[in-house]
Amino acid sequence: MGENAVLQRLLRRMPTNEKLIIGPGDDCAVVTRNEEWDTLLKTDVVVESVHFTPETPPELIGRKALARAVSDIAAMGGIPEHALVTLLVHPSRPVELLEQLYSGLHRLAESYGISLAGGETSSLPTDGLVINVALTGRVERGMAVLRSGAHVGDILCVSGLLGGSFPSERHLTFEPRIRLARFLMENALRPSAMMDLSDGLATDLPRLAEASGCGYELTPETIPCHPGCSIKNALTDGEDYELLMTFPPETAQRLSLIDLPISITSIGKIVPRNRENLGRGWQHFSA
Repeated sequence: MGENAVLQRLLRRMPTNEKLIIGPGDDCAVVTRNEEWDTLLKTDVVVESVHFTPETPPELIGRKALARAVSDIAAMGGIPEHALVTLLVHPSRPVELLEQLYSGLHRLAESYGISLAGGETSSLPTDGLVINVALTGRVERGMAVLRSGAHVGDILCVSGLLGGSFPSERHLTFEPRIRLARFLMENALRPSAMMDLSDGLATDLPRLAEASGCGYELTPETIPCHPGCSIKNALTDGEDYELLMTFPPETAQRLSLIDLPISITSIGKIVPRNRENLGRGWQHFSA
């Protein structure tokens, strides 16, 4: 069926309460906290032979497990706070592997001021390794940047460079774009819509456009690619963990005139609904 279709069926009738502002369908859930802040909630999982190989250094596995969730906090314009880590592993694995894995988790957590507040462990009945991270964050009240905020005429932009994440192993060493997201939020440059690029531009851009009730007009030759990568790589490789953003034209003009922590490149614009085919990025459960 593919991941999108599965989620549509699972999320039809999810229970909520008056504290929930944004539920399933965005990079994070948003919950009321106080007069100054809203709370962000995120959970993410990495699975051996899907997100990393058995040969991947364990420090990088732990780092990636947390960094993926931090990237989603960035995509909402927020600040990460507290993490819970669930570890599932076969008993045959050496304890030194787990110590190294947690070393990678700890270093990334310290670099972003995140507390590792607890979690859970369980054995697996067959050989394997799975790490799930549940992460909280905060964002100024009413200011979380959603996928659904783009408007026709907005400028479509992306941070950094795209493509080649797996062969280069950048999917293990990327820096979540917290610094860039917070720079935008704190300097009146808030995007109208934003998400992180985890499944590839060809998969994630249609998701943002659909959430906003719009279409998109991409200018492929302007997509910023890593050296040695093609436009197709940038569209379909996935796991770039850059930010896909839209800005009103006047904000995009201001961006071009200032120094940014990370480069932002215009790659197209938001238009009325259309059916532009970008190819296929990553999607779980798809043949």
